[in-house]
Amino acid sequence: MPDSSSSSLRSVKIGSDERTGWSSERPRREGEPERPRRPVDVSARCRVLSPTDRLRYAPGSLLLVVGADTPANEAFAARVIEEPNALLSLAKIRALLQGRVAAEELEDKAEALLDATAAKRLAAGDSVVIPVEGLDPATRERYVRMAHAHRRPRHLILIETGKDRVAEEDRDTLRDLRSALDAGGLGAEGFFTALRLGGSTIGELKKVVFAPPPSDN
Repeated sequence: MPDSSSSSLRSVKIGSDERTGWSSERPRREGEPERPRRPVDVSARCRVLSPTDRLRYAPGSLLLVVGADTPANEAFAARVIEEPNALLSLAKIRALLQGRVAAEELEDKAEALLDATAAKRLAAGDSVVIPVEGLDPATRERYVRMAHAHRRPRHLILIETGKDRVAEEDRDTLRDLRSALDAGGLGAEGFFTALRLGGSTIGELKKVVFAPPPSDN
């Protein structure tokens, strides 16, 4: 049974005599424009999981369910997630806000509420599951950085669907994501584990839980 836990990254200490003249630690001269700060490195060592009937992730983890067919992602998450409060769906938030906010503000308000709820849960050490709409890496990065800020493990499940359910403009992006996942390359995006499910393996996974490893006693 796969068990996911955080991976420690080796840090390399650079001596003062090895720093070059363009180091970010060089004092800024008077009148010199301030350089933009580099984004925080969220990369991790990613383990590719094999399909199973039950998955266990560490409590407080972020799990993104990704695929070209958003309704399929949402249906899968709703079926397998044992902790209903952990599941945050943009579609459900839109439905809650429908009629309460102006139509032209609905999308922005829904995304803002989803982000705020996810951030609050992650800060509190609660698990978060998000069926992601679309395949844009920037969307995944937003949630990964949110979890990284609170030192929470990050995981991804890719749901494969039939070619007829994949939009023409998404096929290349999906192929690249699939290749990166199979090669263990999603660690560059900050994921600790990744799993690809398609065909019968989607139905074979019955339950996803967020719980510590069982005691040896």
